[in-house]
Amino acid sequence: MENRFNDVVLLIRQSRSRAISAVNAEMIDLYWNIGKYISAKVTSTEWGQAVVAELALHIQKTEPSLKGFSDKNLWRMKQFFEAYSADPKLSALLREISWTNNMTILSRAKTIDEREFYMRLCIRERYSSRELERQINSSLFERTRLAGAKLSALPREMEDDLGSAFRDSYIFEFLNLPEPHSEKDLQRSLIRQMKSFIVELGKDFLFVDQEYRLQVGSSDFYVDLLFFHRGLQCLVAFELKADRFRPEHLGQLNFYLEALDRDVKKKHENPSIGILLCKSRDQEVVEYAMSRSMSPTMVAEYKTQLPDKKLLQQKFHQLFEEGGGK
Repeated sequence: MENRFNDVVLLIRQSRSRAISAVNAEMIDLYWNIGKYISAKVTSTEWGQAVVAELALHIQKTEPSLKGFSDKNLWRMKQFFEAYSADPKLSALLREISWTNNMTILSRAKTIDEREFYMRLCIRERYSSRELERQINSSLFERTRLAGAKLSALPREMEDDLGSAFRDSYIFEFLNLPEPHSEKDLQRSLIRQMKSFIVELGKDFLFVDQEYRLQVGSSDFYVDLLFFHRGLQCLVAFELKADRFRPEHLGQLNFYLEALDRDVKKKHENPSIGILLCKSRDQEVVEYAMSRSMSPTMVAEYKTQLPDKKLLQQKFHQLFEEGGGK
């Protein structure tokens, strides 16, 4: 009976979401314009640090209900404007994310490319400030750039989306897994920490089931974790291996994908994708094993500790230099 009101509730939610976005964009514009004004005054040597402090006190006296206009925050607005004023592409993106996330990216990301990466990620995944901090701490930018993740036999029309949907390494420090641990330990921990797992994967992933049963002939088989990806419109099967990658692992995963496509996939959905999540891998062995695979599969590593960010940055810069700065 109450289902007849769902359309009205949806309209309310959509309107509220648009209103919040409009308020955020207006606030970012305000901070941008204040930063622009202060920058011009400081550049022309009309204002110094003392004048900005006086401005903060004046705002506090004349508009006591306003928060966030301390002299420190006013200097941040100046820095904010100066960091992006010469880049129209980024200045458009920053209005789509919160001020807190903008400040986190400005202070933590060191290059324009890294800032753009995290801005687009925030927009796509709708990250909270805590989720963004976690991804920066896990060196997601460096991991993504170093990964060069490749899937076998990809449908051509899906290639553009796959790069942002999958990575070739995942960080599961939130699981607090012991060493050594089994595949069952890994599976149970991921289920218990499903929200954190989804944040690491990407929020377009919808959890379907664990130990998803596939019946082929008179035998039952079980997919460790089954998801649906909204953006790619396909099922995604995760097979967990708590040890080093072995070529025979792919045969098992390809069999699951065939069964999913024949018996589970709906007509309007794209072919299923398989992710083999291993504790470690030899990249050359992976390339040999996948060279003749006809299924859209990927072999990814998982880590149970946050990576050494400095080491990843060194590898990233080394790769950049070897590529001639491209």
